[in-house]
Amino acid sequence: MSYTVHLIGDAEQDLLEIYEYVARHDSPAKADRLLDDLERTILKLESMPSSGHVPPELERVGVTEFREVFFKPYRIIYHVLKSDVYVHCVLDGSRALQDLLEDRLLRRTP
Repeated sequence: MSYTVHLIGDAEQDLLEIYEYVARHDSPAKADRLLDDLERTILKLESMPSSGHVPPELERVGVTEFREVFFKPYRIIYHVLKSDVYVHCVLDGSRALQDLLEDRLLRRTP
């Protein structure tokens, strides 16, 4: 089965901020490569959305409908609804994410 992947506005903003940070602090060429790699990882969800696992921060509070895949150190948080995959966040995994995940993911879903 093929799934349609949708980037929620927050995830689009995350990608933009990641790109800008790497371009500013490293180089635009590295930012381009990183963005390409992140986008490839996201597009793999079209065919393999079950490849991710429940983020432990959410599992601890009993929320299991979200999943995550990694492009280290980045975490791509999404959920599957029928034949659609909604990407909610692309976050730096080195950050403390408990509060951010709860705030972002539990406030709304499409």
